[in-house]
Formats: sequence, C-alpha cells, structure tokens
Amino acid sequence: MTFDATNLVYNDAGLIPVIAQDNKTKEVLMLAWMNSDAVLRTLSSGEATFWSRSRKAFWVKGETSGHTQKLIDFRLDCDRDCLLMLVEQVGPACHTNRKNCFYRSFISGNEIELMAPISG
Repeated sequence: MTFDATNLVYNDAGLIPVIAQDNKTKEVLMLAWMNSDAVLRTLSSGEATFWSRSRKAFWVKGETSGHTQKLIDFRLDCDRDCLLMLVEQVGPACHTNRKNCFYRSFISGNEIELMAPISG
C-alpha cells in the first residue's frame, strides 16, 4: 500500500502531533508537530522535519545544534491522528540541552527536575 500523507487526521490548524522515540533505548525524547509537507519531507529525507507553530516555518531537527534525528521507523496510531517516529538521536533531544524534553516530574504536589543539561 502506498503512503498518502493526506489520509492522516490533522487538527484544525492542519497539524498532527508526533512523538520522537529513541530507536535503541525506546526512551521518549520529545513531542513536536508536523503538517503534511513536514511528513513528506521527513519521509523523503530521512531526517526529522517539523512545523514550528511559533515561527510558522519548517525546522529540521539539529540543523543549527547538530543534534539530529535520523528516521528509522515511521508509525501511525490506530486513529491516524498521532505519529510515532523511532529515531537515531545524535546529542541531546531537548533545546534545553537535556537528553529528552521530559525532564520534569510532578509527584505529590512537587515539581522535580529529573536531569540537568548536558555540558560540553
């Protein structure tokens, strides 16, 4: 079956959420957004390409930081309204220079920082 990005379910802004997960460790790295063009760019280039809601522009993960995400597998959920990308992550995934974007935990009424930024 041929993949058709128009058969995905996008929100009213024309976007679909995508979770990036480390292919080896299965650690959830980040959540971002794609429009249909970002989906097609990712699939054709093999490099994670997202849509920035704040800048209203495409961004290729790592194009300025060097912390790239090479696409290994591209999955759709059962409702076709969320994507999962298994990636080969180079360097930190978070713009705060942490291994992943989920470095805070809220437990028993307290917010806890689980990891510090990677130095170097």
